[in-house]
Amino acid sequence: MVLLSTYSYFCTMYDTIKIFLADHIGTEHSQSIITAIILAGIALASYLSYKLARWITVFLKMHIEGTSTEWDDDLANDRMLRAISQLIPALVVNWLLPGFFGEEFHFLRIATALYILGTYIYIVIIFADNLYSAFEKRPKYKAWTVKGLFQTVKVIAIAIGILVCCSILFGRGPLAILTALGATAGVMMLVFKDTILGFVASVQLTGNKMLHKGDWIVAEKHGANGIVEEITLTTVKVKNWDNSVTTIPPYSLISDSFRNYQPMRESGGRRVERSIYIDANTVRFCTEEELASLRKRGWLDGLDVHDAAHVVNLHLLRKYLEHYLMHHPHLNHHMLTMVRQMEPTQSGLPLQLYFFVNTVEWKAFEHMQSDIFDHVYAIVAEFGLRIYQTPAGSDLLALR
Repeated sequence: MVLLSTYSYFCTMYDTIKIFLADHIGTEHSQSIITAIILAGIALASYLSYKLARWITVFLKMHIEGTSTEWDDDLANDRMLRAISQLIPALVVNWLLPGFFGEEFHFLRIATALYILGTYIYIVIIFADNLYSAFEKRPKYKAWTVKGLFQTVKVIAIAIGILVCCSILFGRGPLAILTALGATAGVMMLVFKDTILGFVASVQLTGNKMLHKGDWIVAEKHGANGIVEEITLTTVKVKNWDNSVTTIPPYSLISDSFRNYQPMRESGGRRVERSIYIDANTVRFCTEEELASLRKRGWLDGLDVHDAAHVVNLHLLRKYLEHYLMHHPHLNHHMLTMVRQMEPTQSGLPLQLYFFVNTVEWKAFEHMQSDIFDHVYAIVAEFGLRIYQTPAGSDLLALR
């Protein structure tokens, strides 16, 4: 009710001033003086409204900072409040100027309208920037912070602003301007091809949960292997492990294949799938003496071995390695662990170890993998087997 009464009071005062001026403006000389006085009054009213708006925004900022939530601090920051306060004087001028002068000062009215339009666009851009920064600060939403989407909002706001600006300047409706621009649509599509493709690709990448900021991806075609640092309308920036930076067009990730390691990092286990090559000539049945020696050294603990006449040393090695992996403290035992024999090759008989370590950190993963295979290479000879290795020069010299 207070706001309504205040508005009615100002409207009454506004009409009274107009009637008074209409009754008392006489000569051409007095007309110019009164015009100057009115323009000065409008300028003063605009300045006072700006000061009042700034005082109100400062008060609001103090109130916002006093709340427990942080969203209002991020969205209604000083930059946003200042932009809003800069809009108020133009609205005052836009309200007062036509009422006093009608169709006069056409240029000033156009300039005021353009200023208001620009300020509206500026506020939308600030809001998009603030929302992006707010998402960026929160781990829960950081993965969904796609810079390209916020850039799209700003581009759309600017495009609408340009359209309305043309409408104001030429005195035509926005639809008429769009119709006039229809002939140049093909050229605009060509100019903004990358932006349009990037926007579509960004929506597909995020909507299908294919890519987020912070993901580890490998795009071999583009030489990228590292962490996604930024996703924009036109580029996906990847910081490689050698600290170089690769930029990839987003639509290339849609049309070409790439590998995303982020699900592996979130699973808590990283896979090892490596083979050792056994010399097939060393595969044979075990003797009682060999079994006794292995049992004495503890290599058969946990294995069900009784009849030596039917135990093959390679079978025994497979069972031992699988038991070793199943009880290793640094493996993820909720995932598949397996030792299997692969198809023979000219380089020997492949024995593949398939398991998952319980860390996804690269350095720790490499150390654990190396420690396990150090043990594997050392234990093979204990079972009467030999790793296949292409003869070296020293081996050929030993035959002389």
